[in-house]
Amino acid sequence: MPPTAATIYRPRSISRQRRTAAQMDDIRDAICKVLAADHPMTVRQTFYQLTPRGVIEKTEAEYKKTVVRLLTEMRRRHIIPFHWIADNTRWMRKPDTYDSMEQMLQVSQRTYRRSIWNDQPFYVEVWLEKDALAGLLYPETQKWDVPLMVIRGYSSVTFLHSAAEAIEAQGKPAFIYYVGDHDPSGRDITRAVEAGLKEFAPRSQIYVTRIAVTEEQIEFWKLPTRPTKSSDSRSRSFTGDSVEVDSIPPAMLRLLVQDAIEVHIDKAARERTLMIEQKERETMRRLFEGVGGDGR
Repeated sequence: MPPTAATIYRPRSISRQRRTAAQMDDIRDAICKVLAADHPMTVRQTFYQLTPRGVIEKTEAEYKKTVVRLLTEMRRRHIIPFHWIADNTRWMRKPDTYDSMEQMLQVSQRTYRRSIWNDQPFYVEVWLEKDALAGLLYPETQKWDVPLMVIRGYSSVTFLHSAAEAIEAQGKPAFIYYVGDHDPSGRDITRAVEAGLKEFAPRSQIYVTRIAVTEEQIEFWKLPTRPTKSSDSRSRSFTGDSVEVDSIPPAMLRLLVQDAIEVHIDKAARERTLMIEQKERETMRRLFEGVGGDGR
């Protein structure tokens, strides 16, 4: 019997054997273990934690058709909590409002923080290329009262000018730590950020340092790579494969940011700041009690 058109042009992917139910359960178990050990993660971070373990192949098809699909299914079935997966690409703006003055004072007393950096000799910022990772790094920058600047690629002139003005207003040396992909544009963004800030704040001492992804990290941690996009106009001057910042284990990425910040902290000055903060909290507590904070 002669072959039909269907058998002649049948794509190879169609004939690929589907995973069994048991194999899919193994992948779900691996996802649970990865996220239970360290969360929250973005969907892509989860993907990059699964591929070195041999759970799935390092392909975009596996990312979209396996990881994205299973994470959606597993959250809807309450196999994993929703808050284990971070998505900072979508957000809402709403002003803070209160039921009463008493509630406002109560919230203020609980959340009040005195600026750490007013009494420090330096000023620090963390710049992040990908907004999807903001939720991962914000707990570290928030802890130290450090601005987290999410730029989503190349910054606009307006954004750079505004950031430079804020740096210049500090009147002290500024250390900018950049977190982004190791690819032609990602590497060049570090240069563009430094050039822009120095252009708009020429009287300030500004030091820009890339803390991720670096070539040393790629080699030392054996980070998974992807082919460099030839469509990127800067690829001609770039050698080797690309590496996404999402491939760095979340705990290690947080530690990189933490270490970069802590090296600039004068501990004695910070202790004085915390002592003043505690006294001011106590003043707020007395004020709260004076306006009927007992709920009457």
